[in-house]
Amino acid sequence: MSRILCKQCQRPTIACICNFICNIDNPTAVLVLQHPSEVKQTKGTVALLSRSLNHCQVLVGEDFSQHDELNIMLASHQALLLYPSAQAQVLSLSEHAFDHTYINYDKKSQQPKLLIILDGTWKKAYRMFMLSPNLQALKQVCLPDALANSGQYLIRKVAKKNALSSLEACCFALALLDSELGNKELIKTKSDDKILNNMRLPVECGRYQNLLNNFAQFNQFQLSFRPST
Repeated sequence: MSRILCKQCQRPTIACICNFICNIDNPTAVLVLQHPSEVKQTKGTVALLSRSLNHCQVLVGEDFSQHDELNIMLASHQALLLYPSAQAQVLSLSEHAFDHTYINYDKKSQQPKLLIILDGTWKKAYRMFMLSPNLQALKQVCLPDALANSGQYLIRKVAKKNALSSLEACCFALALLDSELGNKELIKTKSDDKILNNMRLPVECGRYQNLLNNFAQFNQFQLSFRPST
């Protein structure tokens, strides 16, 4: 007997995530490149992320080097790849990362800004990155350690303690890019490093905070399906 699916999120009604969806108008658009193994992963967070952000698209694949839709988007956007490579620049608190000179951002350009994230395990994300020279050619950014090590992904086993889910990583990155993170008056008076090294978590993420709050509830919802011991 087939399971009854929610018409909105397309999940079984018992596991419907619609109550956790927000409506967020994100100034920086998001593109999620999702590994095929994540598409049907019920514990994945991209379904919640993509349904909450007004400007978010998901492309599925492993080798994106010849992906026509991606390459068209790269040609028409100013893109950053959220990926902790050796060349990645740490996102800043005090300024838009897109405005930094090392990003080579053209302030006169009318091209919209785009944040790209890879959705997969560390091993699979690395394979996606290595198979796709067009991704390697992008400017790469990463989160400050205080944020990168603050994951609350309780429902899924991860290789790294306190590793972030795709949703958390994306929300933190957007909060930095859109100047939504933390106390802006504090940011004006102290250096980024001091703030980030002494930051008390969790931090306030502006328009993205509701989604992070709902993510915490989503965690507890998923945990409720585990048999009690």
